[in-house]
Amino acid sequence: MASILLSAFTYSTSLSFICNCSKRNSFRIRCNVIEPLKYDNGPPCISILNNNLLDSKFHLGNTMIKNDTRLRIFSGTANPALSQEIASYMGLDLGKIMIKRFADGEIYVQLQESVRGCDVFLVQPTCPPANENIMELLVMIDACRRASAKNITAVIPYFGYARADRKTQGRESIAAKLVANLITEAGANRVLACDLHSGQSMGYFDIPVDHVYGQPVILDYLASKAISSDDLVVVSPDVGGVARARAFAKKLSDAPLAIVDKRRQGHNVAEVMNLIGDVKGKVAVMVDDMIDTAGTISKGAALLHQEGAREVYACSTHAVFSPPAIERLSSGLFQEVIITNTIPVSERNYFPQLTILSVANLLGETIWRVHDDCSDGYEPYSSLGID
Repeated sequence: MASILLSAFTYSTSLSFICNCSKRNSFRIRCNVIEPLKYDNGPPCISILNNNLLDSKFHLGNTMIKNDTRLRIFSGTANPALSQEIASYMGLDLGKIMIKRFADGEIYVQLQESVRGCDVFLVQPTCPPANENIMELLVMIDACRRASAKNITAVIPYFGYARADRKTQGRESIAAKLVANLITEAGANRVLACDLHSGQSMGYFDIPVDHVYGQPVILDYLASKAISSDDLVVVSPDVGGVARARAFAKKLSDAPLAIVDKRRQGHNVAEVMNLIGDVKGKVAVMVDDMIDTAGTISKGAALLHQEGAREVYACSTHAVFSPPAIERLSSGLFQEVIITNTIPVSERNYFPQLTILSVANLLGETIWRVHDDCSDGYEPYSSLGID
């Protein structure tokens, strides 16, 4: 009996020794890494279990923000140059994405990198061809949603169909609301837009809308022109743009305001009637949110010259430039036509009086603040006119 117990004890001791040796050997094998570790999703992060660990040695400032691997920016095909400028300002690379069209015109989108748990920003103005670019944006949003993106923000520098924001006659559609519904239902969590045609368009979205204005970019450029405030008058090309022109005039040393009274007889057809205000001997700055066929602004400029304006400047955020806009704008009525790059302008549409300003820094800074929830160290949202 004692022999049996001794044998059992010996066997148990040997088994324990073998297991311990095995554990020690396996431990040494696991820790002996010959090649350096390679991280596909960035370096490992330190788990902070106590707020007391958040001292100065863990505070990296803007470097932490600039290397944020959870922020992704993708560009559609509508304005890739602006998207690249935004990414360059933010110190990031554009996300890899494949966008192509089949022979029958259908749009195919595939993300070439993981966006799981990421804050995704899709830059796509819905400029001409509006229907193509809107559908492309919707498919991009859907692709990000199905790839498990945490947040999807549609960055729309120019929002097409914004002029169809109300019913002016019976049996008309309100296409701005329809497009807003499409973007929301596709899966967008937020919209970032620039200079919407009318403020009520923000209410058409059932998701948060950040509305920025291109005025600071144009105002900075006008300030470099060194035009005397006594010689300056801001002109609204129609009654609907009075609020926009008044806000613009306040930024220009509270310049006086003039209004062009017009009566539209049909879509894209405008007729100037008279001028409210004094422009004689002054430098007139016409302000509008967009230039489409340039009928309104060119007829307004002709009226200003008739009323004695010395020079006429045209300022607009969105350059739609539908024919015959180029011929009208380059006819000599304007000293300078100042626009931004929310909509790409092809080189064949350039003319000597044209000046294109970039809103990339404005949009890039806004994206940082949206992504970072306007953390300490940034100026208040109001400095950029963000609602």
